[in-house]
Amino acid sequence: MLKKNSFKKTEEKAAVNLPSSVKQEMSNQVRVTALPPISLKGDKKPQEKQQLSDLAPRKEDIKLLTTYNFISDNIPITIRIYKKKGEFVPIYEVSISSISKNTEIILEKIREELTTQVSLGMVDIMTTKDTGIIEQRFMEAITTLVNKHFPDADEKTTNFLKSYLVQRSLGLGSIEVLMDDIDLEEIAINNASDPVWVYHKKVGWLKTNIMLKSEDQIRHYATMIGRRVGRQLTILDPLMDAHLKGGDRVNATLEPISVGGNTITLRKFAAKPWTITDFIKDSTISTEAAALIWLGVQYELSTLISGGTATGKTSMLNVVANFFPPNQRVISIEDTREIQLPKFLHWVPMTTRLPNPEGRGEVSMLDLLVNSLRMRPDRIIVGEIRRKREAEVLFEAIHTGHSVYATVHANDASETITRLTNPPIDIPKTLIPAISMIVVQYRNRRTGVRKTFQIAEILPNSEPNVLIQLDIRSGALKKVANSKSLLSTIELFTGFTRNELFNSLKEKETILKWIVKNNINTVDGVGRIMAEYYTNSDNLMEYVRKNKPLGD
Repeated sequence: MLKKNSFKKTEEKAAVNLPSSVKQEMSNQVRVTALPPISLKGDKKPQEKQQLSDLAPRKEDIKLLTTYNFISDNIPITIRIYKKKGEFVPIYEVSISSISKNTEIILEKIREELTTQVSLGMVDIMTTKDTGIIEQRFMEAITTLVNKHFPDADEKTTNFLKSYLVQRSLGLGSIEVLMDDIDLEEIAINNASDPVWVYHKKVGWLKTNIMLKSEDQIRHYATMIGRRVGRQLTILDPLMDAHLKGGDRVNATLEPISVGGNTITLRKFAAKPWTITDFIKDSTISTEAAALIWLGVQYELSTLISGGTATGKTSMLNVVANFFPPNQRVISIEDTREIQLPKFLHWVPMTTRLPNPEGRGEVSMLDLLVNSLRMRPDRIIVGEIRRKREAEVLFEAIHTGHSVYATVHANDASETITRLTNPPIDIPKTLIPAISMIVVQYRNRRTGVRKTFQIAEILPNSEPNVLIQLDIRSGALKKVANSKSLLSTIELFTGFTRNELFNSLKEKETILKWIVKNNINTVDGVGRIMAEYYTNSDNLMEYVRKNKPLGD
């Protein structure tokens, strides 16, 4: 977009007129923005040369893993992920490929002029995106300065330069770029001495080439986020756990509690929720296993999703909710809004609220769970079971005729029951058979791959019977036992024979394969298929047998 020769005279003039103090400031700022350091004439600091060699390694020293592009607020971003000789963790390199080094020098000068001409004080980028304060108080000054230094720039280039200056001047700076990468799940700032780390969906933990210039800057970012959500982060209260409006979760700590420096950990909210189509295409689950879960959901059998940290429990919970029929009322209760159901469902999402700095105004998961029972729900979704009182209310809901779907931290079916029947949850073992099915999620910590690990039924004696088990070596889900309870329960309350249930499972497998083949992978798209199945299955099966998309 920006060609170096286009503004050669302007750039050279601006570069020559820059005072040494501004050069020094820009040299510091380059480190903040994750752009490759600028080599200024007369600047022969060995430290700067070392930074340049670190960020631009020789080709023979790197092994490129992947590269891709995306747009962050009108700014084209290029990402390179590579292994570097001497580094034990792959590097996540952020660059703006369409901007030359001389152009960046001018933009840094404009930014300095901008901050002296326009005083916004402590501006929060998250607020300004809603209110338009940036456009009102910044855009006129930005436009004047950009036109002054880049008189020949077209409209597209001018918009790019404005976005670049806004991102550099306000909000979270270069962290905003990371927030716009849909392939990142986690962003971790450990201190000002270390690079920012990210967790990539396909590669795992990576070091970035982004450095924050000081502990004060990290603290400023953390307090900025805190103000946005009504939380304070101080020496007396140095821990913060908050949820942003878009669903992202933020944890921050201040030194000396975090000995190495101030920290911020951002867990990103998935822009596109997982569907059963995504799970099957990624080999997270097989069509046979998915059909069994679907059968249980269809006949309102309560289900627990268990697994360790970051194994995809909430994603699986969202996938299970894909199978809900359209004529029932659904209440979801979460700490963070993550569940997304089809828009045409009778669904009431609810979230908890943390207390204010005075300790008042808290709305807990227990409060919402008790309240939900007065809302006549057919199905209740609970983000996570943590405490005894929550579990007691949940099991009471099951016994009063509600289908409940929840997550719990446990690594397999047996451990799930052990967790439920011992402190801190400590539910009487005789209540456990109210849960009909347990779906266990697993993450391979070496590769980062997530898969369904077990599908188990709970027998009348409260013991698990694993029906489907993941073969770790082959990566395939295999049937390891016949059902002793789950299918019998459905037979008891529906009057169907075992053969009729087997035929229903085969039919569901056929539909799931058809959904995958036609790449129906949005929540509303899958929800529409489910609604058609429950209301007019004969019509749906006609499309499936003809292998035609629904509606053609």
